[in-house]
Amino acid sequence: MRILIALAAALTVAGATTAQAAAPAALAAPNINVANVRAHLNQFQSIANANGGNRAHGRPGYLASVNWVKSKLDAAGFTTRVQSFTYGGATGYNLIADYPGGDANNVVVLGGHLDSVTAGPGINDNGSGSASILEVALQMKATGFQPTKHVRFGWWGAEERGLIGSTNYVNSLSSTDKSKIKAYLNFDMTGSPNPGYFVYSASGQPSGSLALQQRLQAGFTSINVQTELTSVGGRSDHAAFARAGIPIGGTFTGAEGRKTAAQAQKWGGTAGQAFDRCYHASCDTTSNINATALDRNADVIAYTLWATAA
Repeated sequence: MRILIALAAALTVAGATTAQAAAPAALAAPNINVANVRAHLNQFQSIANANGGNRAHGRPGYLASVNWVKSKLDAAGFTTRVQSFTYGGATGYNLIADYPGGDANNVVVLGGHLDSVTAGPGINDNGSGSASILEVALQMKATGFQPTKHVRFGWWGAEERGLIGSTNYVNSLSSTDKSKIKAYLNFDMTGSPNPGYFVYSASGQPSGSLALQQRLQAGFTSINVQTELTSVGGRSDHAAFARAGIPIGGTFTGAEGRKTAAQAQKWGGTAGQAFDRCYHASCDTTSNINATALDRNADVIAYTLWATAA
């Protein structure tokens, strides 16, 4: 995730109507096993260790990460493709994975960036979101989920260089293909060690984003976690989709911003300390993950996907 953002005021529990509307589909969503997500993070760490300590755009650790995620999805029966682009004199890659079936004119996309900065392995930023959506994708197959909408996943390259991969992907779509995407859900930094529980605010976003915001809120409400809205602006890979008029939503556990006393009282953790003290640093390793936050966000991702795509 790229730059500092403002955090909005505390959000109250989502309305009963929203929660009830999402509940029938959400009940079918699996409880994501955080041990599986952490195993994926261990793999990203191993890839970084073997490739100069990072998984950055244009570096061998990034392409190794793409190839490993692709192999897992191919084995699960997804249709995958790697989209290449050039930035800063280096080749970058997006990995796109389509789940079989569903209405091709009604597409739900989940995504997160797979690259790190050059300073470190990027396990929270954004191995956490990447690993979480990978495990949710694998659980679609494992549970035999048959959504009525078509589901697509994207792992974006060169986010840390300015949202390059996701912008390249959206720009490559025809107007018709863009119109088929009815929702984009972005997951960037979902396991910060001093976590907050933030949901992307729909304010100022394309029509339809409020329903996604409320569904994410309902997911957290279902596991008794309070949330706050965050004004995401152009911080992460949702931005290209929003510019194309596609409804967006997402979750975030905080970066270099500091947790307030009120937030520490609500969520635990340490007031006055950054949500992620290792943001964009060499210490963003597998030790830089809060397993509870990772687990809760993974469950909310599944909840929201099942409710949105069913």
